[in-house]
Amino acid sequence: MEPKRLYKSRTNRVLCGVCGGIGEYLNIDPTIIRLLFVLLGCTTTGIIIYLIAAIIIPEQV
Repeated sequence: MEPKRLYKSRTNRVLCGVCGGIGEYLNIDPTIIRLLFVLLGCTTTGIIIYLIAAIIIPEQV
């Protein structure tokens, strides 16, 4: 059995594919993840977390 891996989504992306990838990894709707990032985006912390995730999470192969 292949282990589950976190990747930025190529098919479900709006900006960088971070929310789509996290949604696919957790088996939930990526829109929920996007809404959480929008709520966190009201603070500087949410923006920094998204940018770090966009840099660290690899592209889907």
